[in-house]
Amino acid sequence: MNSFSKILTIFVFATALLVPGIGNAVDLPDFRDIVKNSSPAVVKIIVQGSTAGSGQGQPMPEEIPEYLRRFFEFRGTPPSQRQRMGMGSGFIITEDGYIVTNNHVVAGAESVLVRMSDRREFDAEVVGTDPRSDLALLRIEAKGLPQLSLAASNDLDVGEWVLAIGSPFGLDYSVTAGIVSAKGRSLPTERNENYVPFIQTDVALTPGNSGGPLFNLEGEVVGVNSQIYTRSGGSIGLSFAIPVSVVRNVVDQLRDNGRVTRGWLGVTIQDVDKNLAESFGLERPRGALVAQVAKGSPAEDAGLKEGDVIVSFDGTDIETSSDLPHVVGLIKPGSRVAMGVVRDKKRKKMKVEVGGLDADDSYSLSAGKVEQGHGGKLGLVVETAKPETLERWGISGGVVVNEVIPDSVAASAGILPGDVITLLGSSPVQSKDAFEAVVEGLSGGSSVPVRLIRRGSPMFIGLKLDN
Repeated sequence: MNSFSKILTIFVFATALLVPGIGNAVDLPDFRDIVKNSSPAVVKIIVQGSTAGSGQGQPMPEEIPEYLRRFFEFRGTPPSQRQRMGMGSGFIITEDGYIVTNNHVVAGAESVLVRMSDRREFDAEVVGTDPRSDLALLRIEAKGLPQLSLAASNDLDVGEWVLAIGSPFGLDYSVTAGIVSAKGRSLPTERNENYVPFIQTDVALTPGNSGGPLFNLEGEVVGVNSQIYTRSGGSIGLSFAIPVSVVRNVVDQLRDNGRVTRGWLGVTIQDVDKNLAESFGLERPRGALVAQVAKGSPAEDAGLKEGDVIVSFDGTDIETSSDLPHVVGLIKPGSRVAMGVVRDKKRKKMKVEVGGLDADDSYSLSAGKVEQGHGGKLGLVVETAKPETLERWGISGGVVVNEVIPDSVAASAGILPGDVITLLGSSPVQSKDAFEAVVEGLSGGSSVPVRLIRRGSPMFIGLKLDN
């Protein structure tokens, strides 16, 4: 290769690096304007109380690398005081002082202090909290404050760049960035509720980030950082934010009413697996299978039955059972909406008037000698449920599983001793005799749904009978 050729090659290669889309050159996002414009409206929240900081609050010194400990408020304070301190992040949404943060940041707080980026401090009033969504609304007495804009919708794509601003480990106004890893993640609470379709990101979040904003590249708030998955206390690339649709709904209600009422249907649901899909006549596993209907609930009033599969609600397709609470929870109580249901292998449309569930409400759907044998077609040895069992679980009839034969149909399906079977196929099971009669009529090779109560929780299991 002559000198001219070498020079030309170098020139072409260098040019390729400068042209977007050629070679490995990629236009990476520039976050500087977002940080500059948004940081003044992001606040640090310091709480004090008997249980303050029980969520992602202030860490103890031993949890922090030694070289970072000098940055923290509690350095040199007595242990008793450190234990009652907590911190998190938040952001201003109105010029007159409304601030959004996480419920777990202010839970149990006796006092709440808001510190702004210009070092001004304000005592904050807790306007209202919503533990179900982990959101809280605060108010400070001030005017003309910087504020952030909430995105109009949950219009995010997996792979999209997002940005967080907060106070991880108390290090004020730290900026981290990453991408949307997934949407609609379900993280059930201790109540086994699931009203938030979390945004999963790989944005580095640590204690102190809780309650801070998650931005898109337009500088709009698309979520509120709420949880991380970690084994060490630090980020491992699994963080979760509350989407803006939930934030808007909860904040509006807290500001107007001081409490949150969300849509309620009154059903216990589960996912549909391959065997259940076949037994219910579905082309593939989808929908929310109704395992139990609460007495006096909107679902009962609408005519929903145990064994129905809800495949759409208010115009939204229900792919998994976790989709249903997300949709129902955002519907205004009293609204009458349409739902698509599969019953007896046929699709039907139904109407339901959505009920209301207040933030503090909870509801309950409670509302002999073992004979030896080989267990019949299913591999089950059962007995009629005793009255005290029926009363305990709030059911009118059923059979208790005393033995599951190894390598049987029932064993393969996951039925366990102690389960109470109330429905086999479409036939209610009130007694052992009724159970055996239904089993006798089952044909080989078919898939049969079984409804049962396990440790108080209703569920369906699909049985695939041998040919």
